[in-house]
Amino acid sequence: MSDDGYGDGHGDDYDYGGPSFGGDAYDEHYDLLGQEGEAQEENAEAEAGNGEANTVNVEQDQEMGNGEEATAVGAGLSGERQPNKVRITTPYLTKYERARVLGTRALQISMNAPVLVQLDGETDALQIAIKELSQRKIPLIIRRYLPDGSFEDWSVSELISD
Repeated sequence: MSDDGYGDGHGDDYDYGGPSFGGDAYDEHYDLLGQEGEAQEENAEAEAGNGEANTVNVEQDQEMGNGEEATAVGAGLSGERQPNKVRITTPYLTKYERARVLGTRALQISMNAPVLVQLDGETDALQIAIKELSQRKIPLIIRRYLPDGSFEDWSVSELISD
């Protein structure tokens, strides 16, 4: 039985009597790919004309679906998040950071990444990662985000781990 309220008993929810996708519902002459190609050609000509190779042009009056203004991609460092010049967070490796660093490095080692310490018969990737952490050889950077939107990057070798 259908629960669409039409009572015709077709057994599905398709509206057999309603409007359908007919011939007048779309424009045969609309060429979406052709318009994109023209826009890309215009952007390529504009970039060749002003000599800037790595710029992205975005219309400033463009709005997103939720009503927020779209920001220009590649607008420079002024609109992007930047690292703090002076570090204000603790220089200690937290237990959460330690767990993530060890798990990430163990996964890398298990997928044949080069081991950066001398092995004394260890075959377990997690044990090798722990040994690398104790010798401060893990080549990862921890990004700590701050409430104001900025962040601090700490190398694992810079952090104090017990």
